[in-house]
Amino acid sequence: MAMYTPEYRPTGEEIARIDTSKGTIRVQLAGKDAPIHVGNFVELATKGFYDGLKFHRYVPGFVIQGGCPNTRDFSGEEVAQRVALGRSNFGTGNPGYSIQEEFTTNPHNEHDKHALAMARSSDPNSAGSQFYFCLEPQPMLDADYTVFGQTIEGHDVIDALRVGDVIEKVTIENAAA
Repeated sequence: MAMYTPEYRPTGEEIARIDTSKGTIRVQLAGKDAPIHVGNFVELATKGFYDGLKFHRYVPGFVIQGGCPNTRDFSGEEVAQRVALGRSNFGTGNPGYSIQEEFTTNPHNEHDKHALAMARSSDPNSAGSQFYFCLEPQPMLDADYTVFGQTIEGHDVIDALRVGDVIEKVTIENAAA
């Protein structure tokens, strides 16, 4: 898969507003610590890539994951049903490219409760669009997955999210022009 370097250069002031079917989450993005991941997320959000996608993975006490474009054409109920039956390719989609890992260079790569991080396959440089929120601290992930934001509002929303819940819209506050 082609490697991509985002054109957007984070300032460190960006905040992601993630409107979901359960409420709004606001995340302070770590533009200084993970500029590739933040730049990529900002570009995808600005293009509307995440709008209408569903959360497709929920592991109690671990993570809630979304951002797979394969969920776009299904209702939340259909996503939940297919996941429950094990009949989906959810979790395998991407934006058509991968980005460079930053967990080895991010000085604050801690998977704290409600941290925002990028999912990937077994290849360290395979992240693209899928992200997850930690439901509890997950320090065993620190050396393998890039954290690119910390939740500042909507902790209760993250805790309420389940498979099939909708990412209605992602907007970026304080984005550089």
